[in-house]
Amino acid sequence: MSIDLNSSQLYFNRELSWLQFNSRVLAQALDEKLPPLERLKFLAIYGTNLDEFYMIRVAGLKSLFKARIQQTGPDKLTPTEQLKQIRAYLHREHHVLESCYTSIISELHTHGVHIKNFDLLTKEEKEEVKTIFFEEIYPVIIPIAVDATHPFPHLNNLSFGLAITLQDESHHIKHGLIRIPRILPRFIQIDQTFIPIESVVEHFTTELFPGFTPLASTPFRVTRNADIEIEEEEADDFLEILQEGLRSRNKGSLIRLELLEEVDKDLLQFLLTHLNLDENDIYPYKSLPLNLGALWQIVGDKRLSHLVLPTFTPKTLPPLDTENIFEAIEKQDVLLYHPYDSFEPVVLFIKQAAADPETIAIRMTLYRAGQKSPIVKALIDAVRDGKQVTVLVELKARFDEENNLRWAKALEDAGAHVVYGIPGLKVHAKIAQVIKRKGRKLQSYVHLATGNYNPTTAKIYTDISYFTAKEAFSKDATHFFHFLTGFSTYTKLDTLFMSPVQIKPKLIKLIEKESQHGKNGHIILKANSLVDIDIIKALYKASQDGCRIDLIIRGICCLKPGVKGVSENITVSSIIGKYLEHPRIYYFRNQKIKCYISSADLMPRNLVRRVELMTPIVEENLSKKIEQILMLQLADNQLRWELQESGEYVKVPTLGKSVNNHLILEQYVNKIYDKTKKETPDYVSRLASKILKES
Repeated sequence: MSIDLNSSQLYFNRELSWLQFNSRVLAQALDEKLPPLERLKFLAIYGTNLDEFYMIRVAGLKSLFKARIQQTGPDKLTPTEQLKQIRAYLHREHHVLESCYTSIISELHTHGVHIKNFDLLTKEEKEEVKTIFFEEIYPVIIPIAVDATHPFPHLNNLSFGLAITLQDESHHIKHGLIRIPRILPRFIQIDQTFIPIESVVEHFTTELFPGFTPLASTPFRVTRNADIEIEEEEADDFLEILQEGLRSRNKGSLIRLELLEEVDKDLLQFLLTHLNLDENDIYPYKSLPLNLGALWQIVGDKRLSHLVLPTFTPKTLPPLDTENIFEAIEKQDVLLYHPYDSFEPVVLFIKQAAADPETIAIRMTLYRAGQKSPIVKALIDAVRDGKQVTVLVELKARFDEENNLRWAKALEDAGAHVVYGIPGLKVHAKIAQVIKRKGRKLQSYVHLATGNYNPTTAKIYTDISYFTAKEAFSKDATHFFHFLTGFSTYTKLDTLFMSPVQIKPKLIKLIEKESQHGKNGHIILKANSLVDIDIIKALYKASQDGCRIDLIIRGICCLKPGVKGVSENITVSSIIGKYLEHPRIYYFRNQKIKCYISSADLMPRNLVRRVELMTPIVEENLSKKIEQILMLQLADNQLRWELQESGEYVKVPTLGKSVNNHLILEQYVNKIYDKTKKETPDYVSRLASKILKES
């Protein structure tokens, strides 16, 4: 009897799957084998992730609920049901969160690092904080009265402050707020003691409201819907529309209120009434500081670097340790695995092109370039040197819009040809092309990647970079940039694959072809998320044909493995560790071209609503290197979790030799770099083969 692949029983809900991912991040913070600030770092990541989840995903569900739209995904859960399950999940996890924070604070205490409120400070520390308050906080803090003549103020997204109940000399009850601007540090630091700023401000309430006696107070933080909706009209208006959209982010509907657990009931009612929220939107904290993401301030203190995992310095290995990167690329294609392989060759690719008088043109896409981008500065230098520079700056990159807008204006002011994206689509592809004059001919060099052109994140994200001077890739790169700068009619490439037209059909075709090999077939897909229903159905069918399928999905996975008659041959792994797993790699054992790297995740937004690129790895030695990266990760028994049919993720047990792919690669690269500078770039292949044999 055939099985209905549309059955809701075969799919996990994407929002609940995301919560499971963030729980795996929290599990790192719970790991007492890690140094205390490393644990605190994962707690900060957990909080930052949750903020974005609320601003985008929960906000979207609440909008559907308010509009009475009972839209469902393949799991058939309505917005109402999802919101209810999200709240229940997070309230259950809250106890783990509190316990985790208490454990970390206790361990930090043994290292002489303290996080404590103002009232727990010594007399000397209090005097020092008092000086800091009057010199650095008092001049910029904002006390706000709320009464008949002073309306409740508008609170921007992620606003943080204190709500206070006050009593005047006539015993009249008043309410007020104290806004704590973001320009102030989250913690006041005295040596290795960190004092939450709200506890300092609370102590000096009478200085901000002279003549009043504080009766009750609570720190609070609000979250708004931050999903900008931009109606793209005429191209000339796009910048203005985007800027208006950014302003509207602080005007979105309120969706969450965070405050202390033991808040005064009347004060709570005051907040709920003015914020137009109900008790379902409240998230109380007992010992945790509001805004967990701000814990980065403590994690980033360089004096405490001994309390995090040792920093790894990425290495530049042959053949790119040469003075001229373009000569090296002409001789052979090169594939880098960041952060073990340094990102510096990617920066040099643009810097050397900008400085070379033979360079005619530089073209590239920028999605998240970072705040201090050496690449953008090199592009500006190239323009000033008379070179043709074309840059697609994606202004719709969520939460990087303002930064990208700044870089776009700087490039445009310098004289570069700047494209601000394509109406209706985000450009998420990662590609750079340099064209040089070589005698009477033009020579093109192309860089394609899975990650952003951001040297900062390249040190903490794993990603793949690929350099080539092959003519077929160069032709497609030229065609691609013509597509971006022209009238954006959908087009097809010959060697590369581009969404929204080519990547999804190609992947489904590859899955179908590999499934024809039955038990001898093997598919490995590594991505951040797996949501697309058509890709999932194709994988289910391949599993039914006996094909072995290993999925390495860091975050959301809507596919349900281990279902009898449907997905018995599918495993789903998630790797969470020191580095953020970011590459998209697609492997098919029996195909002529086995490996592809891509900027595209396995989600509808990437496959049908974005401009993405997928690159075939045609060189056998480079394809083998990627295959061994995947095999090494599948052998990992320290950082890898496996998804069960129930939806639970279980940490893979350590059986035999310990395999932590992040640590192993760090140690191995350091070893070969120190011993010899003549090491060939297939180190991953040889290392992985060795590890796999031993394990």
